[in-house]
Amino acid sequence: MAISTDVINSINGTTGSSSGTSSTNKNDSSAQAVQDRFLKLLVAQLDNQDPMNPLDNAQMTSQIAQLNTVTGIENLNATVNNVLSQMASMQALQGAAMVGHDVLTEGSALQVTDGVGRGAFDLATNADSVKVQVRTAGGTLVDTIDLGSQTAGRHSFEWNGSAYTGSTAGLTFSVLPSASNTAVTATALQRSRVESVSNENNVLTLQLAGGKSLAYSNVKAIL
Repeated sequence: MAISTDVINSINGTTGSSSGTSSTNKNDSSAQAVQDRFLKLLVAQLDNQDPMNPLDNAQMTSQIAQLNTVTGIENLNATVNNVLSQMASMQALQGAAMVGHDVLTEGSALQVTDGVGRGAFDLATNADSVKVQVRTAGGTLVDTIDLGSQTAGRHSFEWNGSAYTGSTAGLTFSVLPSASNTAVTATALQRSRVESVSNENNVLTLQLAGGKSLAYSNVKAIL
């Protein structure tokens, strides 16, 4: 359906001669404002149509349907954004309960508290033997923990570091599983203390001890 230039100029002229608020509304690009302008133009076109060449009802109905679809999509987007914002706020509130707790994440840093080192690991399959090696930041072997046979799944371990006289800062661990004629995959999991939480771009982020930040989705377990 074509709307004549004269009708458009007539509508714009009426809008421009009214108050400053109406002039501002003319430039409003919201779905409601676009719909209002379209309906005004439609009514004006109907009032000024050529009786010998009336408007095509099917085309007019199609354009009105398209306009309603655009308006509905904008309203749906606004609703979805509002829901996402509320979910992010709820996540941040729930995340606050983790402050002061330890979490498990993928990594090999060894947390040492009061002379005891703690970590964990995931085994993909059963292992006849699992050994955990503790090393310094430079790679020097400090100790080896023999955990014996272990089943598939998650396991934790503790290392008694009371006899260790070096610095515990930067200690790491590696998991060495073995099984007869079968390769065993192990994923090292480090413990970290949650110091604070924040919401960054609707993503719950944890600030861990040592200055590391981590998305909540990367947390394997809360201890």
